[in-house]
Amino acid sequence: MVFEKFKIEVYIPYNFTDKVREALNDIGIGKVGNYDNCICVSEVKGVFRPLKGSNPYLGFENALCEVLENKIETICIKNDLKKVIKAIRDVHPYDEPLINVIPILDVDDLISEDKV
Repeated sequence: MVFEKFKIEVYIPYNFTDKVREALNDIGIGKVGNYDNCICVSEVKGVFRPLKGSNPYLGFENALCEVLENKIETICIKNDLKKVIKAIRDVHPYDEPLINVIPILDVDDLISEDKV
C-alpha cells in the first residue's frame, strides 16, 4: 500500500501556535479545497524530564515537568513532508520537537475499490 497523504501532529507551547500555522500556510500546507490555514488545535498536557545535555525551553535538567501546550494537526502530501518538517523546526522553540507523521488512507480510493 502506497500512502500519498499524511497527518502531521506537533506539540508546541501556546505562544508558538500561530507561528507554526503561519509557517505552514506560507509553504502551502493546511489547504483543503478552497480553504487555507486548515489546522486543528487541541489543548494537551505534556510531561517530560530534560536530561543532562538537553537545552530545555521549559523545565529544568533532571526535574519532571508538566506543561499545558497545544497539539496542532494538519495534512500534507508525501512530496511536502521534508519542507513541512523543516518549517516546523525553524519556528519551534523546543530543542527536540515532537513531530508525528501519520499515513492517511484516502477515502475516495477506498470507495472506488469497493466498486471494482
